[in-house]
Formats: sequence, structure tokens, C-alpha cells
Amino acid sequence: MKLVRKNIEKDNAGQVTLVPEEPEDMWHTYNLVQVGDSLRASTIRKVQTESSTGSVGSNRVRTTLTLCVEAIDFDSQACQLRVKGTNIQENEYVKMGAYHTIELEPNRQFTLAKKQWDSVVLERIEQACDPAWSADVAAVVMQEGLAHICLVTPSMTLTRAKVEVNIPRKRKGNCSQHDRALERFYEQVVQAIQRHIHFDVVKCILVASPGFVREQFCDYMFQQAVKTDNKLLLENRSKFLQVHASSGHKYSLKEALCDPTVASRLSDTKAAGEVKALDDFYKMLQHEPDRAFYGLKQVEKANEAMAIDTLLISDELFRHQDVATRSRYVRLVDSVKENAGTVRIFSSLHVSGEQLSQLTGVAAILRFPVPELSDQENDSSSEED
Repeated sequence: MKLVRKNIEKDNAGQVTLVPEEPEDMWHTYNLVQVGDSLRASTIRKVQTESSTGSVGSNRVRTTLTLCVEAIDFDSQACQLRVKGTNIQENEYVKMGAYHTIELEPNRQFTLAKKQWDSVVLERIEQACDPAWSADVAAVVMQEGLAHICLVTPSMTLTRAKVEVNIPRKRKGNCSQHDRALERFYEQVVQAIQRHIHFDVVKCILVASPGFVREQFCDYMFQQAVKTDNKLLLENRSKFLQVHASSGHKYSLKEALCDPTVASRLSDTKAAGEVKALDDFYKMLQHEPDRAFYGLKQVEKANEAMAIDTLLISDELFRHQDVATRSRYVRLVDSVKENAGTVRIFSSLHVSGEQLSQLTGVAAILRFPVPELSDQENDSSSEED
């Protein structure tokens, strides 16, 4: 993401002009734009024209509109963002108050104006514009007959391909059908890896599976690479890291990211940090429940006691339609930071973010036990989002 201009007043009102440069930036933009904001961007509008003879025709023109945002739609797989709203600035093609949908595109700048820029949104802009946040990881989560090829970016886990092949069982004295099907499966996974993983961008490719599937697959892949002189795979062999996972389903990726070997290799990526924080929370909940709270009311009370060491919070809470509720989460984040606590904002599109959402979307690891609060039972606050 490229920051073109930033003009924010002392009362936190103002506007920023940004240029999304890659698909990942569309996710950041989705988290920046909120209902009630003003969005100015280039768009295409179908316009009716009438000639001097009275005949009516229509053509598409590119124009720049300023909309008051009413609805936001994000397609995570295509990384496309559509913003619907009413026109609030004079335009020769579009009447004031007319509805229009702008599709924000990579490499096309837009200007976003807000009456109140909060700390969470401003921090996201800093992160999106910092190249250090683009350290990416790829993962192949597999079992016999099933594989998911995923890209783990700083903000989301994208499934780029799913490979399914029916593998017959081994029969006594005849394993040929099983072996042929397995070879066909491995070949399809190799093709998917080469098609969907950009080796010049990713720093590590996790191959995760139960049993010996990952070892057998990697042996097959590199044997074939040697036979066919596949330089792409051979030159990037050191990037492949084998780890255990309980299945070939996407949710098993969390186990792979929790592996200590992986954690040390990916120590500078946001995804690994989120997974470790959630893992630490679950361990604390199991062994010292007085130091692990979840649910907004409980976490707010712990914060009042200045007990929060690490706050875990889902980014989807900051997209809440109600301004007061959204502000409540922002105040919690600011307060924890003021009290020297660590704040980890989880992406709702990551497997770890999905798990946190099941715990109301907000949780905290405390510096010291607060038994009088935990007696009220954490799950009693689960009605609060």
C-alpha cells in the first residue's frame, strides 16, 4: 500500500489518499472503510445520451465520484472490494443522492475521509504501508487423497487450490492401484504448488500431514524434479519445511504454525505471532484460569484492574456497524497500550482469528490472577460481541 497524502486534523477528522498495490492491500482497505465514511475514487458509469435527432443511446464513461458509504462487500478469494453509497458531490454524469457502486482496484488511488480516525485504523495504515509486513508463507496441508495449498499472508489465510483424488485401499498381494492413484495425487499437488506459489515472494513452504505422507510426498516431488531438471523446485528446496498436522484439512494449519521449528523460522511473521498468542491463552486457561479471561465485560473489568498483559482481539469487531460499540473496542485497545500491555489484532480470515471469534472475539492473558472476576464465569459474557 502506498500512502499518497495524509491530512488529519487535531480533532481526528480528515482524509487520506492511498494506492493499493497488491491483492493483500484490498483486505486492509476493507478494514479501513466504514459505513458513514466519504470515499472518492475513479469509477465507470453507464450514461444515457440523446442526439440532436432525438435518438437515445448509452455509453460507459470513466468519472470520479464521492460517495457516502452505505454498504461494503469484500470477496476474500478474488480480493475484490465493492463499496455502495450515494453521491454527495456535484458530478456531470451522476445526480446528487443517486446510488452508485465503486469497485476499488489495485494501482488505482482513492481518498477516504472520516469524521473520526481512531488509533486502530491509523495503525492499520502504518502496517499496510510498511514493506516489513509482507513476509509471506505458503503451506501444503495434506493427507492421502486430500491436499490444501494455502498462502498465509500477514492478514489472511487464502486457499489457492484443493486437490482431491480417490485412493483405493491396499489389497493383499496387489498394491498397484493404490500406488498409481497415490502417484497421480502427488503429481497434481506438485502442479498446484508450481501454479499457485510464487517462490520469489514466499520465504517458507510448510508441508504438513499426519504420518509419513509429507516425507513420501517430498521424496516424490524432488525425485521428479531431478528427473525433469525442474530448476524452480530444486533451487527452492531449502524453503520446504516438513511438520506434523493431524489431517489434510485447512484447520490443521494452526497445528503446523504452532510447531516450535516453524515458529522460530517464521518468528517475524504476524501469522505465527497470532497463533503463539492464542496457544499461550489456551494454556493459561487450562492451567491458571484466573489469568485468562474472554468476553468483553470480563476483559474490560480486568483492564480496569490494569491486569492485562496481552489483549487478543479480532479485527471484525472494529467493523461493527454501531459507532458506540466500535468505539468501545478502540478504547479498550488504547487503554491496554497505555497500561504497557501488548495488543494483538487477529485477522478474522486467519485460522487463529476464526478460533478467537468462537471465544467472542476478545480475550486477555493477565499479569496476575484476578480470582474475584473469574468467579463470575467467563462464558457468562459471551452474549457480548
